Amino acid sequence: MKRFWIVLTVMLPTFIEILDTTINNVALRHIQGSLSAGVDESTWIITSYLVSNAIVIPMAGWLSRIFGRKNYLIFSIALFTISSFLCGISWSLTSLIFFRVLQGIGGGGLQPLSQSILLEIFPKEKYGTAMAIYGMGIIMAPILGPIAGGWIADNFSWRWIYYINIPVGIVSILMTYLVIEDPPYLKREKLRIDYPGIIFLALGIGCLQIVLDKGEREDWFDSKFIIILSIISLVSLVLLIWWELKKAEHPVVNFRLFKDKNFFFGNLVMFFTFVNLFGSIILLPIYVQNLMGYTAFLAGLVLGPAGIVQLIAFPLSGKISDKINPKIPLAFGIIMCAYSTHIMSLFNLQAGFWDFVYPRAVLALGMAFVITPLAVMTVAYIPKEKMQDATPLSAVIRNIGGSVGTAIVTTIVSQRAQFHQFRLIENLTPYDIPYQIAVEKLNEYLQPRTLLPPEGAIYRELIRQAQAIAFNEAFWILSVGMLSMLVTIMFFRRPTYKKKGGTHDAIH
Repeated sequence: MKRFWIVLTVMLPTFIEILDTTINNVALRHIQGSLSAGVDESTWIITSYLVSNAIVIPMAGWLSRIFGRKNYLIFSIALFTISSFLCGISWSLTSLIFFRVLQGIGGGGLQPLSQSILLEIFPKEKYGTAMAIYGMGIIMAPILGPIAGGWIADNFSWRWIYYINIPVGIVSILMTYLVIEDPPYLKREKLRIDYPGIIFLALGIGCLQIVLDKGEREDWFDSKFIIILSIISLVSLVLLIWWELKKAEHPVVNFRLFKDKNFFFGNLVMFFTFVNLFGSIILLPIYVQNLMGYTAFLAGLVLGPAGIVQLIAFPLSGKISDKINPKIPLAFGIIMCAYSTHIMSLFNLQAGFWDFVYPRAVLALGMAFVITPLAVMTVAYIPKEKMQDATPLSAVIRNIGGSVGTAIVTTIVSQRAQFHQFRLIENLTPYDIPYQIAVEKLNEYLQPRTLLPPEGAIYRELIRQAQAIAFNEAFWILSVGMLSMLVTIMFFRRPTYKKKGGTHDAIH
């Protein structure tokens, strides 16, 4: 029973924190109108949160050692809750962006700390069950975020997307205080502050997140702003790795964990998995709304059945991963994820509602059978006292994968749509017989009904077709990238357990 309360305590704030990374997206239009902000300015509401969140996540283990894990967890939830209230009462765009930075700092520690606590309270032979619980939270939250954000903004006020965090935060603080305890091996330590590591980390991860979030809008390396940030990010990350491995007495990020083969390949697969996930869940609603004319509500319904599939698939994948070699369900999950985005690459503009629901449901099944066994194998040979260093690294790689996936697909669709538009328009000439026939037929149809020329309708359809082809290419690239991860399975060591002192440990 105590384990149940611990699981509920750590997953509640984590779910809300991940929800906040996507809930703002659909409410931006309402925020722009309320605060008199432009489109480019308002996107900093999202970027500011992602940047501060990404910087804090890899520091979570180090901060836990300094302040104590329970104290740091309570502080993170409290800061997240207070800054949510401040976001809700924001009086200008500048104040909202500032409070979003604070909210990201507060939320940064929640994901890795909750994962490390789950892995601590479950024996290693039950890691599949623990990671199934965690996986449901980190996958369901970004799916429900846009749906919840749109409904709240349409029916109440955009301010309520922040206010709803307050009661959850208060309950989470009380539960954490009453339920969570630090284990003996996680006592507070007096560490020399790793100032160079913190500076390199903040510059490297912060600039990288801005580049990924703003790159497509700024036309990537045609922008001096993007070039400068990319150079700063690259240099800072190289210096960070060198400093943490060679010079730091108490490194803020423990890169030595990547010497473990399972940990290295597990994070590699997780990166590509979240590229695939975020790339597809960004593209699919845009496809059905912009090209098929679906309302925001119908677009949400396209994603809805996937949530039901995951509620069933995650517990199932957890039990299977505990019983058999996790490599088997992992291979199945990778194939399902790649298959789902392959189906999406075959979409056409005559597709029906269930044609969109089916591949999204397949992706949900695949994600459950990737994340759970992958998480089990990734940390199988990491000692529990090192878990609070390992989970922040996995969390930041997972988040960067999502940002990379979003950046890749939006760039592909934008640039390839222009390419196909130029190629298709080559045939729209007075000398092309099919084009002449289409113009004449449209003219006969439109003349009694409207004064619009038929050429306008044909050009609009051409743009629509060009965008559809670009979407298909983006889905195909996601599919190929995911399928390539099958190769990594051969490099994992299967977790095996032996009894030691009444507990189960992985055999090293």
